[in-house]
Amino acid sequence: FVPSREGNLIYAADYSQVELRVMAHMSGDENMIAAFQSGEDIHRSTAARIFGVSPESVTRQQRSQAKSANFGIIYGISAFGLSQDTGLSRAEAKAIIDNYFETYPGIKTFIASTIAGCQQNHYVSTMFGHRRQIRDIDINSRNFTVRAATERLAVNTPVQGTAAEIIKIAMVAIFNEFRERKIKSKLLIQVHDELVFDVFPDEKDVVEEIVVRQMENAANLKVRLKVEGNFAENWLEAH
Repeated sequence: FVPSREGNLIYAADYSQVELRVMAHMSGDENMIAAFQSGEDIHRSTAARIFGVSPESVTRQQRSQAKSANFGIIYGISAFGLSQDTGLSRAEAKAIIDNYFETYPGIKTFIASTIAGCQQNHYVSTMFGHRRQIRDIDINSRNFTVRAATERLAVNTPVQGTAAEIIKIAMVAIFNEFRERKIKSKLLIQVHDELVFDVFPDEKDVVEEIVVRQMENAANLKVRLKVEGNFAENWLEAH
């Protein structure tokens, strides 16, 4: 994918670990909040905590396993699922999950309270108040597979839904500021946690400043939203 005219640039601006940051905020877990506030690599920090080693001693494999845990456990991945993702035995995966919840007890409480609230109210809400209705026969099903899948949906929705709201708030703010300041560059598309722009070269600096500022201030969380962006002649090179 290339810009609309010769000489223009593609600018890709991506939220860094936005769902984990939303989870840290919504759960209020002190350890995860502290890791983000200190600027640590969250996957390395998680690995150090669950494997009981110093951050400097974390191996590439341990960081990879912690990354799978960070993105899997908050959405209800099982020991079997984590073992499939990491190549660990089921017993080793279960130990990682147990250690994870000891490390981040606030996340365990958030997951349990979200499921309990859904079982009673039959809906879950994002941070900005959007609701997703969830049927009683699913969240309280006697069928374990149906109930477990619905529980994962109940936990997933507030986190992913809030992340989706945040980037859309940023999109509106960026569009409005571009229009007010008569910026010729355009927002092209949203792809997951990323915004892609078609940028005139003489607007490169001002576009970057506006985009990063608006994206990082789209929501007031307990941890800072962080944006990483790159300019290139095409979208592939912008990554």
